[in-house]
Amino acid sequence: MKIAIGNDHSAVDMKQQITEFLIEMGHEVVNCGTDAFDSCDYPIYGEKVGNAVAKKEVDCGILICGTGVGISLAANKVNGVRAVVCSEPYSAKLSKQHNNTNILAFGARVVGIELAKMIVEEWVNAEFMGERHQRRVDMIMDIETRN
Repeated sequence: MKIAIGNDHSAVDMKQQITEFLIEMGHEVVNCGTDAFDSCDYPIYGEKVGNAVAKKEVDCGILICGTGVGISLAANKVNGVRAVVCSEPYSAKLSKQHNNTNILAFGARVVGIELAKMIVEEWVNAEFMGERHQRRVDMIMDIETRN
């Protein structure tokens, strides 16, 4: 799987560790984030990953900022993105199975690296279940086209 990863200054170290983890799992990783520790603006990186996902340049994306919230809000402004913030593995797994999320976000100041790896592993390995869930995802995407 080809995965875009983006981050702000608060998550440089975690991004590097998650990138290594994804590569060990056999995935290709595209770095769309910063590698600098100087303060920067997370919406830039949320939009970069969101665009890469929406344009199908990658299969999915992972975003990391201090909490995961701001960067996911930026990504969700891109048409076609369904980004979710998760701080534990169960919600990450179900977000993919039920909501077909295409971007996972979490906070470097909220979860430690081992928990982050568990969240990533559950989300990456989960598959959309379709069927009754497809109708609901279609309804969500319809809201986007109407507004």
